[in-house]
Amino acid sequence: MHLPISEIDVGVIGGGSWGTAIAHLLGLKGFRPDWWIYEPEIREQVEEFGENKVFLPNVLISKNAVPTNDIGRAASGKSIIVVVVPSHYLREVVCRMKGHVGENTILVSASKGIENATYRTMSAVLKEVMHPFPENRIAVLSGPSFAAEVARQVPTVITVASSDQQAAFYAQHVLATPFFRVYTSDDVIGVELGGAVKNIIAIASGIIDGLGLGLNTRAALITRGLVEIRRLGLKLGAKSETFTGLAGVGDLVLTCTGELSRNHAVGKKIGEGMMLEEILSGMRMVAEGVQTARSVYNLSRKLNVEMPICHHVYRILYEKLSPKEALYRLMTRELKHEKDET
Repeated sequence: MHLPISEIDVGVIGGGSWGTAIAHLLGLKGFRPDWWIYEPEIREQVEEFGENKVFLPNVLISKNAVPTNDIGRAASGKSIIVVVVPSHYLREVVCRMKGHVGENTILVSASKGIENATYRTMSAVLKEVMHPFPENRIAVLSGPSFAAEVARQVPTVITVASSDQQAAFYAQHVLATPFFRVYTSDDVIGVELGGAVKNIIAIASGIIDGLGLGLNTRAALITRGLVEIRRLGLKLGAKSETFTGLAGVGDLVLTCTGELSRNHAVGKKIGEGMMLEEILSGMRMVAEGVQTARSVYNLSRKLNVEMPICHHVYRILYEKLSPKEALYRLMTRELKHEKDET
């Protein structure tokens, strides 16, 4: 598929690290994305220094990316809009954006999380808020992709999923570059759940490192964490093979082992003895797993899906369970066959 860049109007909603990386990537490709940033001071930084010093420092952003605090400008008349805001702000931001989006626009959610109050994925929030916007114009983007590495043009491979093949193809070809390879999928819920729940497992992985435990423990955690993600996904209608792909095991391994993972960093500090409130008070960037842990805990209990790692992360974060006690409880659960669904 050949897409003439001059005929495609692109918007990016979100000025965090991932939103900045996406705007930069699109600018490098030759698009001139209108890029909505919530904070006026960050827009001013970008305009004056060509850099987002708060969320993506030391990256000279493409001059083709046009920062704005006007969400209408970023959303109006666009062929495609990539929405990249923290999951717990998505509903509010999309409500502000809704009146500016044309029915032929393709909306791509690059946010990773599950809404606390409704247990909806990000695409489901988009569908609800944007109704009667056509469902087949919505896609999701996920996979192993640290923003800082994408911005530095490190080779990265990711997945875009939509219920409509043409929408997925369109987003694929808009986003793909020689350093950013994009595959397509039709498993929207699977791609989203992989991207959301892996953040909880990454917190657990950080806790393991903070406790000074070994690589055996981490490997076991990642493997059993993937089982939990798959369990929830299958319950919600996802395809099993999605979780062995980029949005499943690929993103999980990256987030559980990479030094750039905010969720891993939060977990490591907890393992070292810090309290969650203290950790979050010192962070400007969002660790999505903290919010998602609450959503997944409540959703999995509602659906009767066994997710012991995720449940114990929730208890560490919100019920003051000590990491060592959580580990002991996990290791001394009833012994089972590995393929046992619980």
